[in-house]
Amino acid sequence: MILVLFASILALCFAVFNFFGVKKLPEGDGQMREIASAIRAGAAAFISYEYKVLFFVIVIVAAVIGILTMWQAGAALAIGAAMSSLAGFIGMKIATYANVRVSERARSTKDIGATVKVAFRGGSVMGLCVGGFALLGLFFVYLIFGLGMGQLHVTEASHVNFLGLRFIPFTMTLSGYALGCSIVAMFNRVGGGIYTKAADMGADLVGKTEAHIAEDDPRNPATIADNVGDNVGDVAGLGSDLLESYVGAICSGIILAYHMFLQSEALGTGMTRQQLDKCILFPLIFVSVGLISCCIGIASLLFKKKMSADPHRDLNGATYVAAGATILLGLLVSFFLFRNEDMTVLEAALGFSAGALSPWVASAAGIAAGVVIGMLAEYYTSAAYKPTQKLANASKEGPALTITSGMALGMRSCMAPCIILAAAIVISYAVCGMYGIAMSAMGMLSFVTATVSVDTYGPISDNAGGIAEMSGLDPDVRRITDTLDAVGNTTAAIGKGFAIGSGALAAMALMISYLYSFNDAGTDLVLNMMQPMVLAGAVAGAALPYLFSGMLIDAVAKAAGKMVDEVRRQFRQRPGILNGTEKPDYRTCISISSKGAIGEMKLPSFLAILVPVACGFLFGPQFVGGLIIGATLSAIMIAIYCGNAGGAWDNGKKYIEIGGVKGAAKNTPAHDAAVVGDTVGDPLKDTVGPCLDIFIKIISTVSLVIVPVFAQYNLLGRMIR
Repeated sequence: MILVLFASILALCFAVFNFFGVKKLPEGDGQMREIASAIRAGAAAFISYEYKVLFFVIVIVAAVIGILTMWQAGAALAIGAAMSSLAGFIGMKIATYANVRVSERARSTKDIGATVKVAFRGGSVMGLCVGGFALLGLFFVYLIFGLGMGQLHVTEASHVNFLGLRFIPFTMTLSGYALGCSIVAMFNRVGGGIYTKAADMGADLVGKTEAHIAEDDPRNPATIADNVGDNVGDVAGLGSDLLESYVGAICSGIILAYHMFLQSEALGTGMTRQQLDKCILFPLIFVSVGLISCCIGIASLLFKKKMSADPHRDLNGATYVAAGATILLGLLVSFFLFRNEDMTVLEAALGFSAGALSPWVASAAGIAAGVVIGMLAEYYTSAAYKPTQKLANASKEGPALTITSGMALGMRSCMAPCIILAAAIVISYAVCGMYGIAMSAMGMLSFVTATVSVDTYGPISDNAGGIAEMSGLDPDVRRITDTLDAVGNTTAAIGKGFAIGSGALAAMALMISYLYSFNDAGTDLVLNMMQPMVLAGAVAGAALPYLFSGMLIDAVAKAAGKMVDEVRRQFRQRPGILNGTEKPDYRTCISISSKGAIGEMKLPSFLAILVPVACGFLFGPQFVGGLIIGATLSAIMIAIYCGNAGGAWDNGKKYIEIGGVKGAAKNTPAHDAAVVGDTVGDPLKDTVGPCLDIFIKIISTVSLVIVPVFAQYNLLGRMIR
């Protein structure tokens, strides 16, 4: 626990160092500062209002969880929500300071390497806060509830609440902590995703395709709202999202260890309390050394004397240093933690087939799977490779073929990542049983601080390009920021691949814990798909991500429609805007995005929380088990499809803009077609795709928390077998 505290404090101190390091840099001229201030004010206003709504939701959910299960779970939920909210807020705050400083560094130095450092320093604050706050919250939960209240050493379902239901105290408390992180992530991702894409689509559809002005032209009334959206959606939403994934992966392994211990006791395989303690400690120590490794990886780029002219190579270098150090240190953790244990017992109880290194092999399989999935995302979305280049060339034939080709690319791209996920599941199970699957998910996210830092660099660079355009800076500045932004689109696709991959693995580990929660220890954990309730649940669950995705796209379309009407109105009623004699009304567009996001985010967000609860009380735990499986499998495919298709459409458009397609350039029919493709892809890659990995984990976590209640109290589950 000292190591956990050390790692979290190290990361947060490094974040503070980088936060103030960015703020000390010059902001540029008065016009640059004015634009940056407007973006900052818009982002702060939206996040403040969203957090007010979120506060009431957290209070209500915490109270309900506290009443139905145990008050400690409700308190832990509040801690998780606080950690996630802090990470999202601070990350968004620094992004709104870093954007203008990136523009200024590009203007003053014309050096792409120096500019990358500023953007990455800003992004690293978000990454370090994700790792630091997640582990700090876990430390508080362990200290207060695990050690202070003695929950850590209670392995039986000894806590009895007023309904007569029994719980293993610490697993329920941990589930509450994970659920708090999940709720904040859902609201930040959904609200931010609707905001950013409504503004982006409104700005593109009228500004680019009708008025034929540049993406961030100051004459476009929606351009400030578009840049605000990058911060609230792609920074605050991203940070809360991956913090939730990180916490879910860690907690799933710890919760599963408790259930495997009870199973071992029931079957007489001989697992000891000391072995249980080590299985609980392993994921915590592993992610702690992973966080320390990420600090080293981030420092390797920030303090690098000579940067290359290729930002992608430098960013990949920082990630690979973090991943490599995590694998190496994790090997030592696994060896020294389990080397003196009886491997015969661990193999019988947990499936350890590679000796003391078994959990490390499973974790390394997860890390390797995450890296390969990231590479596949890069292949399908980067303009440096054939899929996106072919998509860009298809734009010469018009919008219809652009859309068709992008859909085909996204669908084809699902196969390879799923094969990698399947391989990680098989390998981790073969060496370490069900516990290994949880360790694989944890391994994939063990260096999340580095991946989030690289991911957040993207929207900061995008904002920097917007400020450069609106301030009328030299075209060389915009070329530098566009280069950074194109790399940022690819790193974002890689980050989304990590998120959905880890989400699928964590959801599977949570699913096993879910089954243990309502079955007697020692019984075979079989979810029979031919059983009517399970099959019905799987069918309904497979449809859920489509319903959720449709609601999100509708929400974006509604808000974007209002934005389009407003931009057209301003161009029509105030012709001086387009000839530069009159300033557009930015505030109305910001207000439209804010109101649209807040109004439309509630129903999709509540869907993930309420559906498993309602289905549980109506149909029972077997139905909900099928629901989780169906939703998880369906969501994996949709998320990969959306992320890769949307990323390819975006980078295909940029490939045309830099002259990659012969006979096509800005303001040509091919470019117009590519803009349509990019606009279609916007809600897919930045709203639907990122929200789906939270969706499957929040369904799994809510189900795990509430299953002891609806396993006993349901309307039809006991009647239909």
